[in-house]
Amino acid sequence: MPLLTLVVPAYNADGYLHRALDPFLTLPEGGRLEVIVVDDGSTDGTGARADGYAEARPDVFRVVHQANAGHGGAINAGLALARGTYLKVLDADDWLDMRALDAVLDALDSAERLGGVDALFTDYVHDRVGKSNRTTRFGSVFPTGRVFGWEDTDRFRTRQYLMMHAIVYRTSVVRASGMALPEHTFYVDNLYVVVPLAHVRRMIYLPVSLYHYFIGRQGQSVEADVMLRRVDQQLRVNRLAVAALPSASAVESGEVPAPLCEALLHYVEGVCAVTSATLARGEQEHLAVRETFWREISATHPLLYARLRRSFIATSSNLPGRAGRRVTSLAYHVARRVVGFS
Repeated sequence: MPLLTLVVPAYNADGYLHRALDPFLTLPEGGRLEVIVVDDGSTDGTGARADGYAEARPDVFRVVHQANAGHGGAINAGLALARGTYLKVLDADDWLDMRALDAVLDALDSAERLGGVDALFTDYVHDRVGKSNRTTRFGSVFPTGRVFGWEDTDRFRTRQYLMMHAIVYRTSVVRASGMALPEHTFYVDNLYVVVPLAHVRRMIYLPVSLYHYFIGRQGQSVEADVMLRRVDQQLRVNRLAVAALPSASAVESGEVPAPLCEALLHYVEGVCAVTSATLARGEQEHLAVRETFWREISATHPLLYARLRRSFIATSSNLPGRAGRRVTSLAYHVARRVVGFS
């Protein structure tokens, strides 16, 4: 049984899949890692390239070929086949630092000898084309060197978002959460954060930059124009994320620790702010959708609505006039930078 399963969703990734997978060719035999590449109905050479890795290192790589189901469908397929005690998703255009990965595997080994944890958190790097790289660190939020609970954590700062890139989950926790990501939908990594994280209680944090999140590929889902075209998918994911937030009664009863609820609210607030700012940059019909979106949040989660109304991103979006449009554009770019989409 491997210690860690890496699920690599891959759709038409032939031009860059090697960057994600080549480092694993040098792993020692009998290692602690398995890599499941899910060829999600690619029409280029992705499937053949992935098969080449499995032929070269069958002890490390497994390949699944399926009809296109989108990012969420590919993650679902990988989760169903994962044999590792722990699970991480690696997008095909991103990559991992191998020295950091060794440290993560050692930390997971040590955690297992102490009864295991529900999640391990690391720092991650935004690798940005034409811009300097930026590392998101969590040393101010999580203690290091020990297993801890939510009562031992501090508040997340404005630009500290616990994105998918920062999380290694216990596989059984993800499965017990009932997470089933929607198919043919972008931005489902937000649900991959929110749904299982609500079930995490025992954690460790390793201050290493494991994940390199590449930003700048043409046609990438987080490009500004692409996000506006796919804003309906953002809205779908936002609504599911809001629905997954714990109830006030669960927090009051102690079933859900208050710091965990705060962490989830912080994350979903950022995601909703980006969607709201994206809609504010659109045409008149987008502005109407934005108003509906705000009314839905007000009705379904008043606390989240109140937090959003106090934020700069929300209050400065959709102001009237030419000057208002400029401020709206600024708010949008601030939202993307804060959450990590630029």
